[in-house]
Amino acid sequence: MKLCRIGEAGQERPALVDANGHIRDLSSHISDIDIAAIAPDGLAQLATIDPASLPLIEGPVRYGPPVAGTRQFIAIGLNYADHAAESNLPIPEEPVVFNKWVSCIQGPNDPVTIPAGSRKTDWEVELGVIIGTAAHGVDKADALAHVAGYCVVNDVSEREWQTERGATWDKGKGFPTFGPIGPWLVTTDEVGDPQALSMWLDVNGERMQDGSTKTMIFSVAEIIAYVSQFMMLLPGDIITTGTPPGVGLGQKPTPWYLKSGDVVALGIAGLGEQKQRFI
Repeated sequence: MKLCRIGEAGQERPALVDANGHIRDLSSHISDIDIAAIAPDGLAQLATIDPASLPLIEGPVRYGPPVAGTRQFIAIGLNYADHAAESNLPIPEEPVVFNKWVSCIQGPNDPVTIPAGSRKTDWEVELGVIIGTAAHGVDKADALAHVAGYCVVNDVSEREWQTERGATWDKGKGFPTFGPIGPWLVTTDEVGDPQALSMWLDVNGERMQDGSTKTMIFSVAEIIAYVSQFMMLLPGDIITTGTPPGVGLGQKPTPWYLKSGDVVALGIAGLGEQKQRFI
């Protein structure tokens, strides 16, 4: 299933995308795509609904973040060897973990605000993992059983605040609007192997990133197992799993970054597309 939330910010209603790409209203069955809806029992119940029986949502729509109630937004850095190389950093021996504040989460096509005084706002297409059941101390073999679905994430980053303003990355990762998510939560049965998804990102129509999750250093299962050793992953949490090469920081011979008016479009095979204007 492709689940989504449609409507103005704070007023989204639950919906699904049918096999023909039409948006269908789920609000007669559930109040939101929330923690209860993405639990195994909730997803099983939604799977019994005939999409053709649901009202169509027509006309232009705003997609909100595809899941409500996210409490933790965890990110993995340098998870593609070629991205580590373009960042002039060694390939990590263990996953690099940092936080994006949940206050940065927004819809996939909402505008992104460049912070006041920013000189190095950058882009990163990433595979997002949405947790369906709590996970603590899980093994790699069991890790994917805790996943409700996957989504597209733009891990927008301010590189000066990330790497030049102290010892932690978090400061450059969680500015308001720096977490576009969606358009859909695509359930695991529809995605199949999360390590076989092509991904891309364009800036002003120019292809900057063109990669695949198959080149991750640490797989989704390895990331979940690793992170769950030192924290409790909660239903609705999102893990964004790293980016392939082609970010602004890595441009040769001179890095370049986003400015007001730039348009970033990105997508992952089977998970939909995003488009943001930077302001």
